[in-house]
Amino acid sequence: MLERVSDPQISPDGKRVAWQVRETDYENNKGRNGIWTIELGNPKAQAARLTDVAANATAPRWSADGGAIYYQDKGQIWRLPAAGKGAALQASDLALDINTYKFSADGKEVLLSIDTWPDCGKDSDPIACTKKHNDDKAKSKASGRVYDKLFVRHWDTWADGSRSQLYIAAVDANGKIGAPKLLTRGIDGDVPSKPFGGDDEFSFSPDGKTVYFSVRIAGTSEPWSTNFDIYSVPADASAAPKNLTAANKAWDTAPVPSADGKTLYYLAMKRPTFEADRFGIMALDLASGATREIDPQWDRSAGGLKLSADGKTLFATADDNGEHPLFAIDIATGKATKLAGDGSIHEYSARGNEIVFARTTLKAPADLFRVAASGGKATELTNQNSTKMAFVDTGAFEPFTFKGAGGDSVQGWLVKPVGFGKGKKYPVAFLIHGGPQGAFGNDWSYRWNPQTYAGQGFAVVMVNFHGSTGYGQAFTDAISGDWGGKPLEDLQKGWAAALEKYTFLDGGRACALGASYGGYMVYWIAGKWNQPWKCLVDHDGVFDNRMMGYSTEELWFSEWENKGTPWDKPENYEKFNPVNHVEDWRVPMLVIHSEKDFRIPVEQGLAAFTALQRRGIPSELLTFPDENHWVLKPQNSVLWHDTVNAWLKRWTAQ
Repeated sequence: MLERVSDPQISPDGKRVAWQVRETDYENNKGRNGIWTIELGNPKAQAARLTDVAANATAPRWSADGGAIYYQDKGQIWRLPAAGKGAALQASDLALDINTYKFSADGKEVLLSIDTWPDCGKDSDPIACTKKHNDDKAKSKASGRVYDKLFVRHWDTWADGSRSQLYIAAVDANGKIGAPKLLTRGIDGDVPSKPFGGDDEFSFSPDGKTVYFSVRIAGTSEPWSTNFDIYSVPADASAAPKNLTAANKAWDTAPVPSADGKTLYYLAMKRPTFEADRFGIMALDLASGATREIDPQWDRSAGGLKLSADGKTLFATADDNGEHPLFAIDIATGKATKLAGDGSIHEYSARGNEIVFARTTLKAPADLFRVAASGGKATELTNQNSTKMAFVDTGAFEPFTFKGAGGDSVQGWLVKPVGFGKGKKYPVAFLIHGGPQGAFGNDWSYRWNPQTYAGQGFAVVMVNFHGSTGYGQAFTDAISGDWGGKPLEDLQKGWAAALEKYTFLDGGRACALGASYGGYMVYWIAGKWNQPWKCLVDHDGVFDNRMMGYSTEELWFSEWENKGTPWDKPENYEKFNPVNHVEDWRVPMLVIHSEKDFRIPVEQGLAAFTALQRRGIPSELLTFPDENHWVLKPQNSVLWHDTVNAWLKRWTAQ
């Protein structure tokens, strides 16, 4: 029921900021979004809701003159006076929904991502053509679909043949958006990328005459390719898109033009088919085509790239030793300087000497903070959640380190139970993160939040094993081809280190829990390291690595991690395959798996539950027919937590 603060946007004059807030409509089992604003530079200013409570308003963007704020609702773009006086007006009125959008610097044009039918790209009006195609399809009584290439489904959606294409439209003096013109004609790919791409994947040149966008050309190799390239196209669509990064067969994305329009900054990986490779910051000379990496010495993977007002600095966020700070990278030298940390910096806006960002910690969900672009002390700007959290007890937390696999230093986190008292012993929830190239850190989450276990009286131990991000790329790389090796050793040594350091941990009343790769590891330790655990909880984990290689949708992931396909390298898929050790399972297990999870299909969880039941091991299965790899609906989330908490308490009761 907390407010989810995101997407801050500073006004053109730097005097106000607008942002998005998601509230929970628990009765109707969904989120409801609104746009809020606050004055900058006024310590007495109060945040105010701008949009009507009946609207489901997302993605606030300022007009060029700062007099209005645009937002999305009901698949279209709306416009509202920034002062809050006056009714919202519908700025776009298209036959199809708009995915996301971005205005030119002068506000006279807008880029629109719209799902249209590829065959309609040759039509003079692809949107009308697609609308007719969709209407005709809806009238058909036949439900079957024929595919001749992958993806047939991705994340939680079956492919319907459409593509997210980039359009441009004029904006008149009244803020009305005109008829869109297709820019990505002939591009067989999605702009932005699916399922999680955003408006950082396309941009205008400073003069508005050129558009840059990142896309992966699909063809027949989309599920095993990470080869995104950056294209340029005239904003008047007078020429076909031109590939600017064809030489790099790995991932190129997030184009950010320099203020003079002569250089294009962007993020690039170096190794094809590896989605967790390091993103380096690149500079492309648009006249000569020459490229250079700005930050080769900085062993972090950058994201959220933005340019400073003076054009000399790039801002970026990155995982860094258990946190996710905001950095300033000097373009001339590549030196990275931390601007703000003390938690995890999520979305941010930079304008002039102002930066406004959303920050979370292990004790607090997101609120907005501001810091000077030159650095300094960050100050809290909103208290939408800090006020609520003042009445909520949370567990104290701290990092700890130990020698893990190969003698490497490995970081873990300890969260004390709420109401912690010295001299008492507490049961333990041992959490294992997914990814596997991810990390537990000083962050807040609405899934797998350690405070939900601390609030139930559990101490929480989390280990950032080999493969975790934020400790250098070599550490991240170490898990590939070694899923059950060094990471398991790190978990074992981390558990031993935590028991030695924190004497209040009751090692005889502990359960291990994990999701995705963490779920894989739960299945793996069920057969290889089951001695310490009173119970296990597995969410959407890989049970049979071989079948995962055939049934997952993003094949580049499974094939990189196992160094080949299941038929070329079968031994790699079997080396750390949990299904081969079911005869050694003995610990009670709760299996959770959702039916719309196409990343790790539901049959993996069903097979594991079948094995547990057939072996007579106490077990339960929780499944959600309407959820994907994540559990998102509010009432499903409560059921998830209630079920998990009951399972933990059942098996750790004294």
